[in-house]
Amino acid sequence: MAAPKLRFKEFDGDWSAQKYKDALTIKYGKDHKLLEDGEIPVYGTGGVMRYVNQYLYDGESILIGRKGTIDQPKYVNEKFWTVDTLFYSEIKQNIYPLFIYQHALQVNWLGLNEATGVPSLNTTSINNVDIYLPSKEEQTKIASFLSNVDEKISQLNQKHELLSQYKQGMMQKLFSQQIRFKADDGSEFGEWEEKIIGEIANIKRGASPRPITDTKWFDEDSKVGWVRISDVSKSKKVLVETEQYLSNAGIKKSRFIPKGNIIMSICATIGKPIYTGFDVCIHDGFVVFSELKAWHEYTYYYLEYIEKNWYQYGQPGTQVNLNSDIVSNEIFPFPCLEEQTKIANFLSSIDQKIEVVAQQIEQAKQWKKGLLQQMFV
Repeated sequence: MAAPKLRFKEFDGDWSAQKYKDALTIKYGKDHKLLEDGEIPVYGTGGVMRYVNQYLYDGESILIGRKGTIDQPKYVNEKFWTVDTLFYSEIKQNIYPLFIYQHALQVNWLGLNEATGVPSLNTTSINNVDIYLPSKEEQTKIASFLSNVDEKISQLNQKHELLSQYKQGMMQKLFSQQIRFKADDGSEFGEWEEKIIGEIANIKRGASPRPITDTKWFDEDSKVGWVRISDVSKSKKVLVETEQYLSNAGIKKSRFIPKGNIIMSICATIGKPIYTGFDVCIHDGFVVFSELKAWHEYTYYYLEYIEKNWYQYGQPGTQVNLNSDIVSNEIFPFPCLEEQTKIANFLSSIDQKIEVVAQQIEQAKQWKKGLLQQMFV
């Protein structure tokens, strides 16, 4: 018998120790391929897959992955069908559905995986998950409170998405000259020049020490980062850290890039520009825009704007790789430096708003994580 650390003041007494089998009856999903199209959603581990004309269950249910993505339970309250890689559940009468859903969000489902390949759960593992249960009234109060927190996070996510869409729309209008800024004295700026990137920057490709598996190239005490695609993919506008750092020997075999330059990936995940927030070295999967004659921030935003365009240089179904010549010959619209600055400052101000919301989302998620740890036993 136990009680949570954080509790609504109108409740007291211990919670009863139970298992998931006391709260849920786990059911298997079924194949949907022979069903006709309709309005009933078919849920897979990644979300709705299609809509059909039949349902397996009608009402509130917790969906738990059976194979593949097993660590992202879902709550549904509608007629639905689930595939055979996803369990659904009938919820017992003494259980408030959203209470057990909130509990399921903090279960270490991956820790219950016993498969050696694709992660998998079985009914026995789910049935034996421990859960402490208060009265249904207290369950309802806790779940309703946490659902309000979820709604706040959802609203922040929506705000983040709308700001991101607004930024994309404004980049399209600015770089197509549909919208133009004016000079500080109110006068019109002149016509834009059309250059190629090779005219405004010296495009240099990175280099790699060989063999890259040799530990002599690396030094965890070094301050010079070794940039990999994974480092860039998880970063935003400025690269502030890398997973690996090069030794002096490794630096001599690579291309050294001082802090404050723009680099861009040209292999696999191509076209993502990023500022170097500290001294780094790049391998031959990146280029650096050195000796830049355009406003740095303007260049960054234009490269971000055309990021998806680079894929036109690849064959369908194959991995796209760029080279220095392709990058150098790409068209680069060139307004005067004052207008470049105004465009960059405007887009940077949107980025700042997006970052504030992103931080609010992360803070709200961390707050909820703390609540889950304190409001459940």
